[in-house]
Amino acid sequence: MAHVPRGWRTTLVLPVVASLAIAGTALAAGSATLISVGSPSTPFSQNKQNEPAIAIDPANPNIMAAGSNDEIDLESCAAGDPTTCPFTPGVGVSGIYFSQDGGTSWAQPTYTGWTARDCAGPAKCVPHEGSIGTLPNYYENGLVSDGDPMLAFGPLPDSSGHFSWNNGARLYYGNLTSNFSSVRSETAFRGYEAVAVSYTLDLTKAMNGENTGWSSPVVVSRQNAALFSDKDGLWVDNASSSPYFGNVYECNVAFRSLGRGGAPEPVMFSRSTDAGSTWSGQIQLSAATDNNQTGGRQGCQIRTDSHGGVFVFWEGTNVKTGQSVQYMTRSFNGGMTFDQPRIIAAVVDVGRFDPATDRASFDGVAGARTDSFPSVDIANGAPTGTGATNEIVIGWSNGVTPTGSSGTNEQALVQWSTNGGTTWSTPVNAAPATDRPDFPAFAIAPDGSHLYVTYDNFLQPWQGDTSQPRLMQGVVRSAAIGTDGVPGSWSDLFRGPTGDNRGSSQNGLTAGFLGDYNSAMATDTSVAAVWNDVQNAADCSAIDTYRQALLDGTTATVPDVVADCPDTFGNTDIYGGVFTPGP
Repeated sequence: MAHVPRGWRTTLVLPVVASLAIAGTALAAGSATLISVGSPSTPFSQNKQNEPAIAIDPANPNIMAAGSNDEIDLESCAAGDPTTCPFTPGVGVSGIYFSQDGGTSWAQPTYTGWTARDCAGPAKCVPHEGSIGTLPNYYENGLVSDGDPMLAFGPLPDSSGHFSWNNGARLYYGNLTSNFSSVRSETAFRGYEAVAVSYTLDLTKAMNGENTGWSSPVVVSRQNAALFSDKDGLWVDNASSSPYFGNVYECNVAFRSLGRGGAPEPVMFSRSTDAGSTWSGQIQLSAATDNNQTGGRQGCQIRTDSHGGVFVFWEGTNVKTGQSVQYMTRSFNGGMTFDQPRIIAAVVDVGRFDPATDRASFDGVAGARTDSFPSVDIANGAPTGTGATNEIVIGWSNGVTPTGSSGTNEQALVQWSTNGGTTWSTPVNAAPATDRPDFPAFAIAPDGSHLYVTYDNFLQPWQGDTSQPRLMQGVVRSAAIGTDGVPGSWSDLFRGPTGDNRGSSQNGLTAGFLGDYNSAMATDTSVAAVWNDVQNAADCSAIDTYRQALLDGTTATVPDVVADCPDTFGNTDIYGGVFTPGP
C-alpha cells in the first residue's frame, strides 16, 4: 500500500487478509456480492480490507481471482494496549479470493503461516504459526506479504517452454514484501520494501487452501539498503497472437532514499520469459529526480496489445509547466527496450490538503487519502487475439475537489487511442456531473465493443470537520463503443448502498482509509468489477471527536476502540459483481 515523497506523500499502511473457506452470497443480475467473504464484521482491524484487484482466466472466464489488503490475520485492538491497533510484526496482509462459477460466489482459502488472528486480548499478542487467509509461503522464506495486490492470469508452458492456453492457466500475484526478521544476518533482501511475485503451481490446490498450490515468492525488484519499492503493476501477455505470448511484466516505483522522503524515484520495469521463475534485471523507464521542477512519479500500469506491444503508464509532472500529467512508454520487442516516455494527458489532481495525513484527502479533514493515478486497458482480443481492435484506454480521477454544494465536481476522465498510442482523443467524463468519483478503474472488452468503469462515489462535498456523515457508494457504468472507437453515452449498470466513510480507519486511528485504487476486468460480454465499500462500517463518535481534537490542537485522548466504538467500526469490505451491458 505504501509510500510517496514530496507532494505525493502518504502514510504507510499495510493491511492483511482473511481465512475460512466461506461461500459468498449468490449474485443476481445487476447486483453486487461480498468478495472478502472470510472477513469478520468485528473487531477492528481484522474486519478491514482495501485496494482490491481482480483477474479473469481468459481461457476459462468461470475462474476468477481477487486480491486485497486484508487484515484478518492481525491482532485485535483489544490485545495489549487497547488504544493501539498495530500491524502485528511478521503477519502478512495480501489477501486472496477465488470464484469458480464466473463470480456468482466467492471463497477465501485458509493456508498456514505466521498469524495473530487469535490474539483477541486483553493479553499482549504472541504471533505464531497457524491459519492465514493471506498468500502462503512468505513466512517460510523469511518474508512478509505487505499488500498492494496486482493479479493476472497467463498461459502455462509445456516441457519445452512453449506457452499455450491448452496447457492450462497460471495465476500471478504481485505485491510488496518486507523482511520477516530485522536481524541483518537473517534478512532475505536489502532495503525497506521489495516487490515479489508468487504464482500458482497447481491452481486447484491453491483454490483449496493448500500451501503447495503456490510457488515461493520471487523478489523481482533489485534492492539496496536504502530502497523502498512501491506501487507495483503486473501484467501477462495473454493473447496467443503475440510473439511474446506468456511473457510476464512488472513495474514499480523505486524510492531510493526512504530516510530523505523517498527521492529520487524512477519507474522500474522487469520481465519474465519463463512463467515467473526468473526475472530480468530492471530497466529504468523514467527520470529519477524529484524536486520542485521535475516532481515525482506514481501509479505505474502495464498492458499489452495483440501484436505483443508493451505499454507502461504512470502519473508524473510536466517539467515545463509543473502540472501533473499521465506518461506513456512503449516496447515493441517484448519489454527489452522502450521508446522515450511522452506526456499523453494533463491532470488536475483530486483532493484537498488534509493536515491529518499530510497529503490530499477526498472527503475532508482526517478523511480518506486519494490520488489521480492512471487506470489502463487494451482491447487485445485475449485469449487468441482474434477480433482485437487494440484500442487503448486510460482514465483517472480529475479535480478540482469542491468544498461546498456549488461548483463542479471531480470527474472520472477517460481518453482513448486507436493507433497504438500515437494520438489520443480528448478526455470525456464517464461519470454523471452529480457524482464525485474516486479511484475509477476502467476496462475495455477484448473485442473493443464496450468500455466500463467502476468507482467509489461520494455524495457530499469535501468537509472541514468530522461532525457530519460522509456517504459513499460503489458504482459501475458502461458505454458501447462504435466502429470508429468512440464510446457512446454512459449508463449505470449498478449503484450500490451507501455507507459513512468516517467508519473507515487507518490502523493509527487518526484518519479514514480506503487505499489507492479499485479494479475491473472485462470479457467480450461482461465486466467483473471490485471496489472498496463502507456499507457495513459504523461511524464511531469517539473517533470523530479524537480526530477533530488532533486537528484543532486541543486535548486529544486516544479512544479504546473496543470499549468506545460500535462493533463494526472500521469494517470496510470488498464488494463486486459481474455486470452485462444492455444492447
